[in-house]
Amino acid sequence: MRYLFKIILVSFLLSSCVKDKPQNPNSPAVQLTNAKKVYVINEGNFGSANSSITLYDTGNSSVIEDFYKTQNNLILGEVTQSINYFNSNYYIVVNNSNKIVVCNSQFKKTGQITGLTSPRYILPITNQKAYVSDLYANSISIIDLNSNLKIGSIPCIGKTEQMCVIYNKVFVTNTDKNYIFVINTLNDVIIDSIYVGLNASSLVVDKNAKLWVLSAGNKSNSVLGKLSKINPISNQIEFSINFNLNDAPNHLCFNKTKDTLYYLNNNIFKMNINDVSLPSNPIILKGNKNFYGLGINPNDYTIYACDAQDYISKSTIYIYDVNGNQKSFFKAGLISNGFYFE
Repeated sequence: MRYLFKIILVSFLLSSCVKDKPQNPNSPAVQLTNAKKVYVINEGNFGSANSSITLYDTGNSSVIEDFYKTQNNLILGEVTQSINYFNSNYYIVVNNSNKIVVCNSQFKKTGQITGLTSPRYILPITNQKAYVSDLYANSISIIDLNSNLKIGSIPCIGKTEQMCVIYNKVFVTNTDKNYIFVINTLNDVIIDSIYVGLNASSLVVDKNAKLWVLSAGNKSNSVLGKLSKINPISNQIEFSINFNLNDAPNHLCFNKTKDTLYYLNNNIFKMNINDVSLPSNPIILKGNKNFYGLGINPNDYTIYACDAQDYISKSTIYIYDVNGNQKSFFKAGLISNGFYFE
């Protein structure tokens, strides 16, 4: 009788395991629509080569958790940092694998850019040329987009991060310095630097062609974070405001009409470009979430936030409406840090 009970118990447990087994998100059964897609960038764990790209279909909420592997039967590598799309090509920057993977519009790999130290972001300058920022190279790499080869570099001491191009100038953030640097794109030479405070890593251009830079500061050394608005023609600061000592703002974003700023500071805040003070209350409280990335869908104003959980579990992506009300959520890969919106 005891033996029969064990058989019944084991059978029940086995059947329960089968029933509770989740569906493979990469299954061919996933049907995609013609709606705009959202690509979630998943860093993965340092040293584990388990970074990935999660595809989210805004038309029917379908999710493919490792879209690059699904399309190529290959792993991306270690610590995927960012994605850019230019001339029908996706450029996927894989930081700790020292490379940029080039894919066509179907996300099929067509090439690779190597010879990089620790790349962070790629910024196309012309149809033939791009710049790549870097953590440890102490320079900006110059890439020939026709051959996918590094053809030169621009000396820039420190850890360079996000960049933007306007008026034949590239503005480069640098987390090691109190300045952003200005590069003349016609001769690939640094021509100026602008004081924005320590630890600047994100920047955007608003509807009036003004540049906004967010610096996190360093609270352990009592250095305040700062938000700055810059005239990119004169390189002069038109407005700046300090955060509090315990703040650590990051991930500066714009909405569809480029008149409202969003950023992370534990919680999610938004600020109109005409405001003269920082918002006192967040639009979204983090609660027990671990917000690690932020993006605003330019197609519909929705707010996307990455909850990195405990950094060893799959991230959760939360979608909020323009007023900060949660609409939905879905699972992504490990340590999601940002988005590319079609």
